[in-house]
This record gives sequence, C-alpha cells and structure tokens, in this order.
Amino acid sequence: MSPTKPKVYIVGVGMTKFCKPGSVDWDYPDMVKEAVNSALDDCGLKYADIQQATVGYLFGGTCCGQRALYEVGLTGIPIFNVNNACASGSSGLFLGKQIIESGNADVVLCSGFEKMAAGSLEKLASPIDDRALSVDKHIEVMSETYGLEPAPMTAQMFGNAAKEHMEKYGSKREHYAKIAYKNHLHSVHNPKSQFTKEFSLDQVINARKIYDFMGLLECSPTSDGAAAAIIVSDRFLEKNPRLKSQAVEIVGLKLGTDLPSVFAEKSNIKMIGFDMIEKISKELYAETKLTPNDVQVIELHDCFAPNELITYEAIGLCPLGKGHTIVDRNDNTYGGKWVINPSGGLISKGHPIGATGVAQAVELSNQLRGRCGKRQVPNCKVAMQHNIGIGGAGVVGMYRMGFPQSAQSKL
Repeated sequence: MSPTKPKVYIVGVGMTKFCKPGSVDWDYPDMVKEAVNSALDDCGLKYADIQQATVGYLFGGTCCGQRALYEVGLTGIPIFNVNNACASGSSGLFLGKQIIESGNADVVLCSGFEKMAAGSLEKLASPIDDRALSVDKHIEVMSETYGLEPAPMTAQMFGNAAKEHMEKYGSKREHYAKIAYKNHLHSVHNPKSQFTKEFSLDQVINARKIYDFMGLLECSPTSDGAAAAIIVSDRFLEKNPRLKSQAVEIVGLKLGTDLPSVFAEKSNIKMIGFDMIEKISKELYAETKLTPNDVQVIELHDCFAPNELITYEAIGLCPLGKGHTIVDRNDNTYGGKWVINPSGGLISKGHPIGATGVAQAVELSNQLRGRCGKRQVPNCKVAMQHNIGIGGAGVVGMYRMGFPQSAQSKL
C-alpha cells in the first residue's frame, strides 16, 4: 500500500474584476498584486508565509510570474511560470497541489493573469514562422473536414465541433444560443464579471456572426485580469485551526493531454479535447468516489457556447450525443439538476487566459463557503471544475468544504 497523500485545501481566494483590455490603466503586476493581496487578506496570511508559487499566463516573456510577485514581496521562494494554453491557471493549481502532496511545502500560492489586446486572439499571437505551431495538427483536422475560412481560428474549431454535433446527434442552433443566454444571465449578479448585462435569446441569436452560425455573444471576450488561491496542507491546518472553517478541500484534481484519437479520427469534437476530458473525468470520479450526481455547481470552460454543450457529455452529465437534452430540461441553471457557470462563465465573466482556471477555483470556493449573494447556489456541498486548453491540456477537479462542522459553527 502506498502511503496516503496529504490532503490539500484552499484557504484564501482573491481576484480582480475581469475587464475589457485597455479599459483600466494597469499592467499585469498591478493585477496580480491586487488578486494575491485579496487572497492573503481572505485567510489572514502574509506573503512571507508562502513557500512556493505558481503563476499561469499565456502572453508575455519569461519570468513574468516573478516580476508580478515581486510587487508583493521578494522572499526568494521558488516561482514556477506555467504556460498551458487556456488551462494555464488550473495547471498551476495542479502543480501546487503536487508540491504540497510531495511534502516539499505546506503553503503554496497559485495565481494567474493575462493582459490582452482588444479583438480576437489572433491579434495577440506574435507569429514565429520558423517553428511548428502547437496547434498545427488540430488545424489539420479542421482543414480536412470543414475546411479553413477567414475567421478566428479558435472560433472555427469550436464552431465546427458544434456543426459535427448537429449532424451526428441532432442538436440545434438554438441550444448553443440558450447556453450563452444563460451564462450572460448568471453574470448579472457577479460584480467581478466583465459583462453584467442580460441579453434576450433573440439578441444572442442575432448578434454579429463570428463564424458560421456562432455570434459574438456566444464567444468569450479577450479580457484583462488576475486571480489567486492559497493552498495549504492538512499539517498546516492542524497548526492553524482558525482556518478550518473556511478550508475548501481539493478532493481531486486531474491534468491530462490529448490522446491519439484527437488526430486519427478526423473528428472536430475529438479535436477540441473530448477524449482527454472524458478520460480524466472518469479517473477523477474513480479517485474521489464522487460522481456528477453528487455535484451541485460546475464552473465549466465555455470559451464558446458549443464547448459547454459538448463537455456535458465528456464529463458524463448525460450520455454521448445528449448534451442538448440538458439545455432542454434547464438542468444547467438555478432550479435544475446543476448550476453551470454561476459566475457567468468565460462567455460573460471574461477570459483572461492565464487567470481563468484559478478564477474558477475562486468562484467554487466562494460558492462552497456560501459567499456568493444573489448568485449563490442553494445547498452547495460539492463543486466541480473543468478547464481546457487546445494544444492540449485539460483539467477537471472536485471540491468540498474540508471541515463542514467548523464551517457550520462559524455561521
């Protein structure tokens, strides 16, 4: 028998408001400083208590994590910069959890940020034409199925996956619009969200088209922002019992990458990471002994509305090809079986890429701690996270209060 791994808990969370690039006069070190200080204040710890740190980001040079955290303190600790596409923040959380489980630290800071440019993602990527693109094989799948068009590449990837789903399984254009409508509606009560405006279903359907049927309101925007979570070992909590009442246990966290099927089967649904997510979700359920039936709230990577619907199937909320039935039954919102993206999701809360995975953990921690006000999910006991990056990286996780008795006694 291998020794039991120590348990890992989130004790402090913080994030900036996510906002339109350029709308606030700040740089990424300012964003990270705000998010980290907010997380430290949340748990009453000092930066000097942090023993190691991870910082997720996509756009920026080397050692941006150090530059950002030097604004908070220069303590000489190990700092890891994590670049795993849109799953950078949650990959940093996965790394931080492993550091604690290894016994090499008891307090780790996991943060993420992005400073972006307005417009589509392509405007940010500086072309380096003398080496392979990380997504060249993914683009090849699209090229050989639906062909390439002069539209944002990521929008084509997820739009084509939706077209394939419609052809194979009968989902309709309206199903994807309803998901975007729902996420915009949820964000009305999230003061940290980039958008806090309700849109009608007609407005979503008739919005300016970005690719094929998919309109602007079904796509996540470019965003500026940062998020931070402070994670600790059970050993640390024994020495600091005051934090037990707010400690959120990371029951399980899985990181995976693409499988051979992503390229071999010429499927756009598989190309956007379906098999990777299905595999690590099954591993997560086996390891945690929790299933979707135990979950009340899910923060799910809705970079585009089609990804939310297709992911319902990949994480096992319903059988293959039946994602649209969850939409039909309203089982993805308040009053249904799950509340999915109470924060507004990436579509409405915003998507500062490196911050997204950490921000999901921030929202889920706040939901479990009952701190979400008008968007609070009732009777929230178990929370699930899903974060994905094309190229590819996928993260799924399960969270619950570590010491529910302590949490109750504090109420």
